[in-house]
Amino acid sequence: MAKMMQPRFKQSRRLGLNVCGHPKAMNRAGRGTSRADGRLTEYGMQLLEKQRLRAYYGVLEKQMLRYVKAAQKAQEETGPALVKALETRLDNLVYRMGFASSIRQARQMVNHGHITVNGKKVNIPSYAVQVGDELALAKRAKKVDLFKENYEASLAQSLPYITKDEDFKAKLSSEPNREDIPVEITDQLIVEFYSRS
Repeated sequence: MAKMMQPRFKQSRRLGLNVCGHPKAMNRAGRGTSRADGRLTEYGMQLLEKQRLRAYYGVLEKQMLRYVKAAQKAQEETGPALVKALETRLDNLVYRMGFASSIRQARQMVNHGHITVNGKKVNIPSYAVQVGDELALAKRAKKVDLFKENYEASLAQSLPYITKDEDFKAKLSSEPNREDIPVEITDQLIVEFYSRS
């Protein structure tokens, strides 16, 4: 299975955005020059935003193209539809709900069968979670201290579209609004990038 494996801190500094969510990822961002330092052409800015979004959600280019094509057919604007589709991927919601401390860890948890959706084991990271779906730690995953600690530490933090339960369960309670999704991306630049081809 193909996946993005480059060093995440280095990638975050190169893109000028904390794409891995680690508090120390941008510690050395002020040193030297970055390719994301404002001296970019219009195409360069569009490409940078596309790379940031891909890196943030950990999707490969072929997957990204599928999401863009689906977003172009959506009834709402393409940019917000694209971000919402990526936000409701199973691996991302496992991370957002606090079961994992990073998207990479969340993807590994899903691949290893540690997460259930509505009581059934799902091991596909790109699975599209629907409003009302309940995610939970699988029975054997509840014995893993790391997963329990991650979730317990995250109980105080939540997003408007996620409802958490203390019994290691969380629900996608509503469709995420674009303004509630904590991703610093200019959606329109990504739409413009893909409209070139």
